[in-house]
Amino acid sequence: MNSKDICLSRGSFNPTTDSSDVVLSCKAVGCNKLDTFDWLEDIPESLRDGDVVEVRFKNTRKGFYKNVNKIRLVPGDIIAVEASPGHDIGIVSLTGELVLRQISRTNFRLADNEEMKKVYRKAKSVDIEKWIQAIEQENHTMLRSRQIASKLELNMKIGDVEYQGDKTKAIFYYIADDRVDFRELIKLLAEEFKVRIEMKQIGARQEAGRIGGIGSCGRELCCSTWLSNFVSVTTNAARYQEVSLNPTKLAGQCGKLKCCINYELKVYADARQDFPNTEIHLEIFDGTAYHFKTDVFRRLMWYTFSKEDSVNLVPVPVERVNEIIKLNKEGVKVKKIIETEEERQKDLSYHNVVGQESLTRFQDKKPQHHHNRNKRRNKPRPQNPQ
Repeated sequence: MNSKDICLSRGSFNPTTDSSDVVLSCKAVGCNKLDTFDWLEDIPESLRDGDVVEVRFKNTRKGFYKNVNKIRLVPGDIIAVEASPGHDIGIVSLTGELVLRQISRTNFRLADNEEMKKVYRKAKSVDIEKWIQAIEQENHTMLRSRQIASKLELNMKIGDVEYQGDKTKAIFYYIADDRVDFRELIKLLAEEFKVRIEMKQIGARQEAGRIGGIGSCGRELCCSTWLSNFVSVTTNAARYQEVSLNPTKLAGQCGKLKCCINYELKVYADARQDFPNTEIHLEIFDGTAYHFKTDVFRRLMWYTFSKEDSVNLVPVPVERVNEIIKLNKEGVKVKKIIETEEERQKDLSYHNVVGQESLTRFQDKKPQHHHNRNKRRNKPRPQNPQ
């Protein structure tokens, strides 16, 4: 196995080569979950040395460790770091000044009287071999733990298992809707796998980030590539953007509302500041106009005179809607929902000016009669007056 295999397949791979082929560096950058782009890479190392490094582990788990021994580290180095108990094996993902910005961005905090964990050394061949042996057991451990939890009839789902680098502890990530009493489960798992057990509850979004996948946009999931802070998403955000409230289209692979619904919400909120309430009807001489839909960035509101059916939709500029509402409050009904000049400027209806809907438009033309052509030819020309 080479370093690239470890980097690309940290959490779900089956080694096919001998572990002695492993080198002590993993420099495949840009292929990892929650990877960070180092835009200070061209700065000399002497100017960007720092005491803290960012280390990544399985899937989306990362940590910050203090380089107390002043070891020269670069992104991709496989190192041994302090754990509780023993040591863990991770891959350096970021060094230098950007680590401090990452700490601030991720709101990393230490508990009271707690010191930042340390970097021990660069991983040796013995460390790498034990690390690979631990990785090989993760898939089997996850499947077996699911069987044990099912026998105990626990309402939980074990979605992932991660062994510590020294193979003395295993972290079981699980999902549960309610509180679960897994004390008996921990005893059985400890007897089965002979390691220290740690249970960690995660949400549906965190599980999707750890597993990964391709979204409906055709790109990798945001939660597995760059998104680390999950903000609650509501259907009001979709309504505000005039998005169809279709559960199959709004839900992501985690079964929750897509996080990308919040991305443009502030832009829509800023653009709709002067938009009137859609519950207000417009009183026209021809009847009452009801709101049907809104085109925010074109600043058009579509109205129909039928409350049940969406027929004869009329696009009305926001300024005109506000004007009609103001006149209606004064007890005045307008003659037309849209002025003639605005109708010429804002007419968005489709006009078939070239007859493209007819496949036989060139064949339907009537042939010209030759006798009419001859009559035009034989018609006497007017004589010029003297």
